Amino acid sequence: MHRAAHQLLDHPPVFADPLAIKIVGQEAAQTLKDGSGRHVMVEFAPLRAFIAVRSRFTEDCLGEAYSNGVRQYAILGAGLDTFAYERAKVFQGLSIFEIDHPATQGWKKTMLRDAGMEPPSSLIYAPVNFETETARDGLARAGFDFNKPAWFAWLGVTPYLSHEAITATLSFIASLKSGSGVVFDYSEGVRGDENSRELKAMAERVAALGEPFKSFFTAEEMIALSKQCGFTSVDDFDAMKLNTRYFANRSDGLKLLGRGHLMKASV
Repeated sequence: MHRAAHQLLDHPPVFADPLAIKIVGQEAAQTLKDGSGRHVMVEFAPLRAFIAVRSRFTEDCLGEAYSNGVRQYAILGAGLDTFAYERAKVFQGLSIFEIDHPATQGWKKTMLRDAGMEPPSSLIYAPVNFETETARDGLARAGFDFNKPAWFAWLGVTPYLSHEAITATLSFIASLKSGSGVVFDYSEGVRGDENSRELKAMAERVAALGEPFKSFFTAEEMIALSKQCGFTSVDDFDAMKLNTRYFANRSDGLKLLGRGHLMKASV
């Protein structure tokens, strides 16, 4: 919904994703267009900006990996990600693996059907019940080639996981062939300043839904953990770096304000 709102409210969009409006469904899309949904509220602009830029940055990094010969792309916790359905057309020969819980993938397929969106032949669903199996298990069933490098997107997930689960996933990706890598986001957490108000409010919302935030890191902690897991190149991007790269000279003033980070780690 925030990606869809970004298409309607922010010009030019940092991340062009017109299919986001289509996939959320007509009723939800109408709340964005008529301004009745909470996702269009002014106080959500920094969060909307972060959700947009994390997808833009991830796909920029995918483009770099693709130019270096990577032909496998895995989206961990894909949700309603729309990459495979339009933007992937410029990546000829790229195999796209969407990894998610079977129930979530079933819901997405319903949303796609209702929106009249057909999955392309390059897309492979890799359902994983994370209570009983791993991403490696799901990828193996889906025909992932462990003898070739792959790029991973892992967005909007780490705050909900334990440190142990985060370490296990990073270690798995770092164990893959040279050239592999991942972009993921994480947060420093609530620190008591003005920029933490939205994060605190979000933490309260997700906790009420039964999915509380579990893990926060400083940049130094996450860099150290990523290297400990086996990545040879680690680059951290905080709000200042991302604003300079993606939000400079905007007439609408859209920018990042919070303590969210993006990490690019490669083997």
